[in-house]
Amino acid sequence: MPLIPEEPQIHESAQGPRVTPAAGRTAQTPRPVPGPRPAAAPRPGRPGPGPARPTPPAQRTHSPAAQTPATRSKPSTGPQIQLIPAPADGALDAAGEAVDLLLDSGRTPGDILVLTTGELHPWAAHELSFGEDAYWAQHDARDDVFYAGAGAVGRASARPVVVVAVNADDDAAAAALPLALGRAEALLIACGDPQRINAALGAGV
Repeated sequence: MPLIPEEPQIHESAQGPRVTPAAGRTAQTPRPVPGPRPAAAPRPGRPGPGPARPTPPAQRTHSPAAQTPATRSKPSTGPQIQLIPAPADGALDAAGEAVDLLLDSGRTPGDILVLTTGELHPWAAHELSFGEDAYWAQHDARDDVFYAGAGAVGRASARPVVVVAVNADDDAAAAALPLALGRAEALLIACGDPQRINAALGAGV
């Protein structure tokens, strides 16, 4: 019988010619680069704009200090204490960031009292321009975050969270912080110079 020769095997070359796209094939459209994100809508429940009320400060980028504050629990069943280091001229901003974080974590606005040892928060200054009766009526309603000067802490009722902005380089914090601690049912957040806060509340905060 005649031998049938084997069919030659065709081996693919590892370095063969590359396949080019067919003429007329549309090149892949690059993905659009995302543009700037639209501004976030004001969070309901925060002191917001009314007929004659200013909007609260816009949400700021959270600083590392505001995200990782030092925390100390009192030996008794008292509130926790958080310290957010900040200069006097940045304490109000740090307090605003703390309020943002509290609301983002699910805290009810009416649970929060914000005190300033120096210049009043703009919301408090504006609301007081309508008279103290209307101003304190909002405090008593407990519908929203309430802002007050540290000198008025004696009139403020206790709330689960008290935030103190030590925004003055004077001794007001020494008197205000212990009183603010007495108004905090669960948490006191102190924003300011750590040495000044430690001196007022005790070392180790």
